[in-house]
Amino acid sequence: MKKTVIITGGTTGIGKATAILFAKNGYNVIVTSRNANKEAEVLKDFEKNGASVTFFSLDVTNEEQVKTVIEKTVEKFGKLDSIVNNSGISLGNALLADTESDELKQMLETNVMGVYYGMKHAIKAMLKTGGGTIVNLASIAGLNGLVSTAQYNASKHAVVGLTKGAALDYATQGIRVNAVAPGAIKTDILKNAIASGTYDVSGIEALHPMKRLGEVEDIAKGIYFLASDENQFMTGTVLSIDGGYNAK
Repeated sequence: MKKTVIITGGTTGIGKATAILFAKNGYNVIVTSRNANKEAEVLKDFEKNGASVTFFSLDVTNEEQVKTVIEKTVEKFGKLDSIVNNSGISLGNALLADTESDELKQMLETNVMGVYYGMKHAIKAMLKTGGGTIVNLASIAGLNGLVSTAQYNASKHAVVGLTKGAALDYATQGIRVNAVAPGAIKTDILKNAIASGTYDVSGIEALHPMKRLGEVEDIAKGIYFLASDENQFMTGTVLSIDGGYNAK
């Protein structure tokens, strides 16, 4: 029986690269996006990349929608083996006193509550069918303090806490919970920010001992390892894929 994975925010960037990798390894892949009108475009795009996926519209800040997507997945494919809680946002890079309170609230809703909802309802489904794996998207900002991103730091530190706590809760029940902590990765969002002058590429590269940015495929491979049967004795781990950033 083919394994099944849900990847939230799986239509672009790291999520898309991860979905393609899982599909090429024989998984039933469900990708989600807030934009319900993107389905035809998304499916066509994945087909061009040699991957077949199922698309569900999902706002991860809506618990009922998260629950429904997981229920639909189990109904269609029989069980849920893995979930990758990839959806996340970063807003308002500024010194803390200059930030907008609403931006922090939005990040907490997506980056923390969205991950929590995905974990909660995936675990309920997995406990009924013998277990599964969860991979959460943390960040180097979830393991360190970064200048002008205190609110984002807070949201990603919370992801690390959810990962470690849940890993202990279900360590003997067949559910492994891990996270990845990417460094600066060449996503469309970062490329656009660099092109607009918001960030300087050489400055970002200089923060990483390898002196370059990562590729989305680098993160996808780490996620796949954590979620797959290749990893049987790892839970509660935050895997740094950051060009050496955390070795400093």
